[in-house]
Amino acid sequence: MYRIMVVDDEDYILKALRRVMAAREDWEVETFTDPAQALRRARTTIFDAVITDYRMPEVDGIELLQAFREMQPDTIRILLTGVIDIDTLMSAINQASAFRFVPKPWEDEQLIQCVEEGLKFRDVLLENKILAQTVRDQREALKSMGYHG
Repeated sequence: MYRIMVVDDEDYILKALRRVMAAREDWEVETFTDPAQALRRARTTIFDAVITDYRMPEVDGIELLQAFREMQPDTIRILLTGVIDIDTLMSAINQASAFRFVPKPWEDEQLIQCVEEGLKFRDVLLENKILAQTVRDQREALKSMGYHG
């Protein structure tokens, strides 16, 4: 089961996104209109992906994604916005390490595919971390047995 957080200050957008993602039985979706509340939830719950609007009254989406990068570095970060300019794109990529940028209005299939790709990418990254740690542990075990090859 994947846990996905969606943050947008407009409730009707959240309802539409929830409806689009409801078809996926392996996705548990939590929605928030308040970025501060979303961050409080992220302090107690691990999310596999976060989708956030760029323009919100209290915190912009880039700041929210940056906070997620620091709190949950393995979470896939997706920026959803009606504002399409090069500065927004560059900030999303360079400052928040966004996985994807999805324009509003979105195509339902494109959004689902984007999240699916992000989750697959996350799975591969986590598997690589686990494998790398296993190799390090095995090397240490060999060293402790006197092998230094």
